[in-house]
Amino acid sequence: METIILFAPLVGALICGFGWRLIGETAAQWTATTLLFLSAILSWIVFLTFDGVTEQIQLMRWIESGTLSTDWAIRMDRLTATMLIVITTVSALVHLYSFGYMAHDENFSENESYRPRFFAYLSFFTFTMLMLVTADNLIQLFFGWEGVGVASYLLINFYFRKPSANAAAMKAFIVNRVGDLALILGMAAIYMQLDSIKYDDIFATASTLSDATITFLWTDWNAANLIGVLLFIGAMGKSAQLFLHTWLPDAMEGPTPVSALIHAATMVTAGVFLVCRMSPILEFAPAALAMITVVGAMTAFFAATVGLVQTDIKRVIAYSTCSQLGYMFVAAGVGVYSVAMFHLLTHAFFKAMLFLGAGSVIHAMHHEQDMMNYGGLRKKIPYTFWAMMIGTLAITGVGIPLTHYGFAGFLSKDAVIESAFVGSQFAFWLLVVAAAMTSFYSWRLMFLTFYGRPRGDKHTHENAHESPVIMLIPLGVLGLGAIFSGMIWFNSFFGHTDQVAKFFGIPYAEEQAADHSATDEHGEAKAEGEHHYVFTGQPGQGAIYISPDNHTMEEAHEVPKWVKVSPFVAMLAGFFLAFQMYIRRPDLPGKLAENQRPLYLFLKNKWYFDEIYDVVFVRSAKWLGSFLWKKGDGKVIDGGINGLAMGIIPMLTRLAGRAQSGYLFHYVFAMVIGIAILITWMTISSGAN
Repeated sequence: METIILFAPLVGALICGFGWRLIGETAAQWTATTLLFLSAILSWIVFLTFDGVTEQIQLMRWIESGTLSTDWAIRMDRLTATMLIVITTVSALVHLYSFGYMAHDENFSENESYRPRFFAYLSFFTFTMLMLVTADNLIQLFFGWEGVGVASYLLINFYFRKPSANAAAMKAFIVNRVGDLALILGMAAIYMQLDSIKYDDIFATASTLSDATITFLWTDWNAANLIGVLLFIGAMGKSAQLFLHTWLPDAMEGPTPVSALIHAATMVTAGVFLVCRMSPILEFAPAALAMITVVGAMTAFFAATVGLVQTDIKRVIAYSTCSQLGYMFVAAGVGVYSVAMFHLLTHAFFKAMLFLGAGSVIHAMHHEQDMMNYGGLRKKIPYTFWAMMIGTLAITGVGIPLTHYGFAGFLSKDAVIESAFVGSQFAFWLLVVAAAMTSFYSWRLMFLTFYGRPRGDKHTHENAHESPVIMLIPLGVLGLGAIFSGMIWFNSFFGHTDQVAKFFGIPYAEEQAADHSATDEHGEAKAEGEHHYVFTGQPGQGAIYISPDNHTMEEAHEVPKWVKVSPFVAMLAGFFLAFQMYIRRPDLPGKLAENQRPLYLFLKNKWYFDEIYDVVFVRSAKWLGSFLWKKGDGKVIDGGINGLAMGIIPMLTRLAGRAQSGYLFHYVFAMVIGIAILITWMTISSGAN
């Protein structure tokens, strides 16, 4: 079953990419889509029936070189099973949605067969992502990691005639290479220290890294911390964390289904998956975990601030993605890896629905993406409106405070914030502020798009229409996930120790009430009959590793009530502010932007990261390239070769030509000179001996 899940998308990609001429475009597209739905159905069967026990499914022998030995195998555990349902479900729905969205794409002429190519790229991307999450060793993971990068380049640059799409694809590819270099160094350090790249070997000996040192950049580093930092930098590139985030908004140049697939549920979550997969190392790397927490919190805050003022509907959702990824990394950074995966799961549903809903709006408005040209669309496209409303309720965190009832984002985001309160006060406050801003820009999107008077082109508004049913079905399915996924799996990902341990296959044991760690928040022993459990597993036992000394999850359940309520209060603050500015007083945003012009431009220009990078990296790289081209290649290399070819060689040729004069005495003279030189050399050599 697992083999079919992995290879069905690859078969679909090959059929769409190379076989569509034999069976026709439509048949090829339906074949690829059917195979994705097959993978999705089997993934759900695996997820719902999985018993938590890790198993390896060997496919073939792969690399044997000295001590480097690795097979191509599928590692099946709860972490893999969770990623399987996320990837295949969203991908299958995106395939189905694309039938309607790409039916009459205006970027291509009627005689161009671009649709099979599009579906081939989608299926290939899905296959490489599945390769990444099912990997049983670092080489296999890196194969999928780079395959995802290639596929994302092809998808972002699908409208290859647009210079902006070309630039966005190159930017994504190059920025990710920065992170990938760190990932390669981290993998090399693991192999150098542990003499293996197999997960089982790495996890079994990960604890030894805490006492080892590595000399790197002329300095001795703790091995666990250095490896953890290098792996995280690799994750930063894929998951668009602060400083390596600049590619994500520009990647919106690809078709909207691509945005939903890559930037909501799959590629950008690869970094979160990597950090959780490497939890057996990170639990012994406190400095790396601290870095993950700080960068994640700063990313959540930064992206939320930028999302406040963006007007392109897809870019608002893109910065929302960047911010939510920061939440996931904070959860992992404070040691609650299951909560990071919980938010990854719920986020996949509501964010994919928001992207596909945005695509439906764009489709209705004839590919207009500026929200300032929307308004009053809720009656024109009611199904899309309610889908976007569900997604907004989920991402902003609407639910019943102090209960486990609410939309998906309410439960998973609150779990992250409560865990952050225990692990890092700095991260906690940044996340709460980011939650308020998330609510503001999410409701701002809804109000600008669906409420108020129509703005922009009158003809476009009058002809706005609901998307075809084939585009609305995926929205309905994702809506179910956005509503119910948090409530269904809350205890499995953020329940008490025994619940999470069972779900992830981690050994656990009941702790005696007399034990110091078995006390309540007042320091008193737990009441008799009240069970208290601790994780007792060793690294590698279970899908994730949580040290027996890591009590963050249990303590997160005991945080003060004001902490539990703070995300809900932040949501309400953002909602009422957006309502005041875009419903009651729509003139306020313009006045505020005018009065706070420097701040508005600072946020509008995304903290000027692109401009700074352009000056520091892009222009300097172009200058160096131009210098090496004109001075190095042109003057030195070409000039030297040309000088040799045009000067010295002809001169020697002329001298050699003159020696061939045809006169006997010239040849005799040359022979005499040669003999004299030989005798002189032999005499000197003999004398030296």
